[in-house]
Amino acid sequence: MGPLDSFGALASSIIAAIVMLAFAILSLFVTVFIVDAAAGIGGLEPSDDFVVLGASLLAAAAIVAGGGLSTVE
Repeated sequence: MGPLDSFGALASSIIAAIVMLAFAILSLFVTVFIVDAAAGIGGLEPSDDFVVLGASLLAAAAIVAGGGLSTVE
């Protein structure tokens, strides 16, 4: 395994991390809209802080729960 192979593995890891971060941010935006819509259906008017807090907790839980499934042994 030469130095170019190591550089390729490092580059692919960095690209994978950037893609995963982009999907995490996208899932947070989608979850904010879902939480806001659900609050509207329920007749609630929460402040923006609580909508973002709820969405971030749901998105983080979904990312952590899905992260365990992607490991290959």
